[in-house]
Amino acid sequence: MISTDLKKLLVSESPLLFSSTQEKAEWWRIARHKPEFKLLFDEVREEGNRLLQEEEQELTYSLFRLFAENGSRIEFEKVYFQKRRRLTTFAIMVLLEPENKEYVTALENTIWTICNEYSWCLPAHLKNSSETSATIICSLDRPNEENYTIDLFSAETAFSLAEILMLTEDVLDPLIGKRIYMEVFKRVFYPFKTSSYEWETQEHNWAAVCAGSIGAAALHLIQDPGELTAILEKVLPALQCYLNGFSDDGVCREGYGYWQYGFGYYVYFADLVKKKSDGKLDLFKGEKVHQIALFQQRCFMNENIVVNFSDANPTASVFLGLSHYLSKVYADFEIPERKLRAKFTEDHCSRWAPAIRNLIWFDETLPDQPWSQVSSFFKDSQWFISRHQTVSGHFSFAAKGGNNNEPHNHNDIGHFILQGNNEVFFKDLGCGLYNKDYFSEKRYTFLCNGSQGHSVPIINHQFQDEGSSRHARILHVDVGKKVETFELDIAKAYELETLDGLIRKFTWVKEDLPKLILEDSYSFTEQPVSIIERLVIPSLGITEEDDEVILEGEQRLRILYDRRLLYLEVTKLNFINHFGNMEENYAVDFTVLNPVKECNVQLIFQFE
Repeated sequence: MISTDLKKLLVSESPLLFSSTQEKAEWWRIARHKPEFKLLFDEVREEGNRLLQEEEQELTYSLFRLFAENGSRIEFEKVYFQKRRRLTTFAIMVLLEPENKEYVTALENTIWTICNEYSWCLPAHLKNSSETSATIICSLDRPNEENYTIDLFSAETAFSLAEILMLTEDVLDPLIGKRIYMEVFKRVFYPFKTSSYEWETQEHNWAAVCAGSIGAAALHLIQDPGELTAILEKVLPALQCYLNGFSDDGVCREGYGYWQYGFGYYVYFADLVKKKSDGKLDLFKGEKVHQIALFQQRCFMNENIVVNFSDANPTASVFLGLSHYLSKVYADFEIPERKLRAKFTEDHCSRWAPAIRNLIWFDETLPDQPWSQVSSFFKDSQWFISRHQTVSGHFSFAAKGGNNNEPHNHNDIGHFILQGNNEVFFKDLGCGLYNKDYFSEKRYTFLCNGSQGHSVPIINHQFQDEGSSRHARILHVDVGKKVETFELDIAKAYELETLDGLIRKFTWVKEDLPKLILEDSYSFTEQPVSIIERLVIPSLGITEEDDEVILEGEQRLRILYDRRLLYLEVTKLNFINHFGNMEENYAVDFTVLNPVKECNVQLIFQFE
């Protein structure tokens, strides 16, 4: 049985992040005096000093009930993640300055308040749960009958507390350690062992984060081999479900942020269990995991600009710790430039696991380099990405086919992004502000999720429809030459019986100042009512001339079109982004003046 085999593998009794207490103390002693670490540690010190001056806020019932009342997440989560920021910051400061009793006290108080929380889950993740039910189940015969929900952040909290205890138990009061053990076993280990959760079989980031966190916490806290094996026997199948969500090309269709999140937690657990098994249980083996690891270097357009299809932000920082670690696992993993490093305070969730590894996995001896200039077509996911460097600068183009039932789906078949010298001209809005409606039947009324917020056609006043039956068919791809093409039929993205075919062809001409040619060929069984070619752009200077539109920021792009066939209209699009900030974008719409059953539209985008 797997339990016997697994139990035999879990042989190491050494601490997992460091091989011994002595090694831990020596690493921190040496790192404190390395100039390459000064900036990293200064960011933590500055935040620690700031947080010591602030009074810790509590998660009140008024905050807890807001999501049920009006669907708003931001008020509760602001306080929740601020408490995790205190936990992460004070724990690192205790490691940096173990003699500073002020940080030890602050850490103990923060751990105590987190252990006192009603739930470690977010209210948005407690639908139909015992935590939100008013049903009272109390019995002297069943004193521990609470069925705790485990979500992303409950599992993460268990991981964080367990690992922090392992690193700081020499300075923490033993009662604090006891509380961590009690709360993690009660809220996470016991319910995970005795219950089933939907995320255990899901094929996206939840499976990796929840299972990886629980597995990591168990490796730190559970001493009994049988009990540890029982937990890991459920963790490993969930992680396999996570991997099943990827095609062989390794593309994370949820977006880069969810690669960094989900695959990050896969790596954190894989590292710990590999050490626990003395290398015998190696979750880094396998070509699919290798390809997933390489997604980071493939999905950036230039510097920090991301191919942000689905719920991803337009720009991103990289976890240098995670990157340095993976570069030692895979020889072809590209080490990104240090200037792209995520600063300590950037993560609004203030997650412990990446924060500590951005320090202890950072290797100052490793070289860094800009993203390589390559063109790639990912057959399974139907993504096309091309990075092109010339004397005039860095230019890149990305487009997608796929289907409209992808993880964190947007209705965006045929959508594309174009950038030149860090100026994005045709953009993907990325993810919006998460609330109750965002993940409901109203999802595609949000500008960023529906095709109305993407650079795709609007036909007979209709947007694209959602569902796996709405998919692209790849017709031709030519990659790696001076002229690259990506051609696909996107007709099935629309619920239009009269639309027989819609061939979208991109021709990317890689000159010193490149140009992109977009050609759409429509075939209808009846004369169409209307065809609008929509382009979504950020707030740029827009100048209209005869048969031309000039978009201007730091870089210029000229749009050439035939105004005898197309009517130009520019409309402001206001969008609330993932962080609750209002963005001003524009829809540049080219309406076909005389739509007929066989109709062709061409737009040329020339960099200047």
